[in-house]
Amino acid sequence: MTNTSTTTAGSRNLNVDAAVRNRYSRAADEKEAALCCPVDYDPQYLRQIPAEILERDYGCGDPSRELQSGEVVLDLGSGGGKICYIAAQIVGPSGKIIGVDCNDDMLALARTYQPEMSQKLGYDAVEFKKGRIQDLKLNLELLDEYLAEHPIHASSDWLRVEEHARHLCETSPLIPDESVDVVVSNCVLNLVRREDRQALFSEIHRAIRHGGRAVISDIVSDEDVPEHLQRDANLWSGCLSGAFREDEFIDAFENAGFCGLEIVSRQQEPWAVIEGIEFRSLTVRAFKGKEGPCLERNQAIIYNGPWRTVIDDDGHQLSRGRRMAVCDKTFQMYSRAPYADQISLIPPHREIPIEDAQTFACEDDAKRSPRDTKRGDSELTVLPADDCCGPDCC
Repeated sequence: MTNTSTTTAGSRNLNVDAAVRNRYSRAADEKEAALCCPVDYDPQYLRQIPAEILERDYGCGDPSRELQSGEVVLDLGSGGGKICYIAAQIVGPSGKIIGVDCNDDMLALARTYQPEMSQKLGYDAVEFKKGRIQDLKLNLELLDEYLAEHPIHASSDWLRVEEHARHLCETSPLIPDESVDVVVSNCVLNLVRREDRQALFSEIHRAIRHGGRAVISDIVSDEDVPEHLQRDANLWSGCLSGAFREDEFIDAFENAGFCGLEIVSRQQEPWAVIEGIEFRSLTVRAFKGKEGPCLERNQAIIYNGPWRTVIDDDGHQLSRGRRMAVCDKTFQMYSRAPYADQISLIPPHREIPIEDAQTFACEDDAKRSPRDTKRGDSELTVLPADDCCGPDCC
């Protein structure tokens, strides 16, 4: 492990923004090994990707492993396009990949190989856009076009540009609301200033469709990063001093409204250690789907285990083997990943049309009577036939 010295000169925010921009511009032209962790990508997808992109890749995980055919995927901080071109092979011709980055040199590298990759794959599924990942509504290329025709010479010009930027967000958003199935990112969120991170996670949540998910690989720390390390622009641009503390990284997804959070990969040995603080790669999968009204449709669920009791992200306490009353929203949410494998769904005895459903008090954690969910006549008696349930059942 190499010892790293720190510097404290100047404003942290100013140094961080400039250092990240300049360092990644250089890294687009010449490989920099210190910007990435070793990652085992599926070699079948790497064979199609040009060597220059592979050499200029800077990441710490592989969120593409969590993608499926036909999905619309947004890659935040797409850089040279490696994850985008891997993802394009996974989602296939019926899917779509959108890469967002604000670095012109990285965007140029990624776009250079679009025609070649489209020819290799036999379809064109990848698009690269210029924007900041904490402000996914603002299309920076449209703003650049406006600035070329309306340069800034005075403060009044600046105010006019700000107004036009708001107009672009409203009329031509870079990423519209609920327009993608999956948001992925590979070692980029830690480069965003701490004061912008609430907006960052809110934007991720906004972009995802109901039932969709985020799969984010990033560098986290096991302890708080002290202020003097945060002021080191070189460490920040190197994905270290801007690292989330690992528990706060999880909290950020929860606070943004995500549910069903899972750590799908955690680097055992630290990638780096500075002043005793360990930095490692973490990949988190989080779902969007707990929004909406709670309506009573007489549905029930049984938590299958293995834990005796669990509490979900909406505060429902589920006891193993108990028939629990849930609202329609929760019933539908539990029918999908990541809950479906651990939940038995019990539909009602009599279907309640959604338009007739009343408000359900989710906070009560009520048990559901079997009489509400029995199939057929609740007074019916049915005994096994002479041959039981078939010659091979017993």
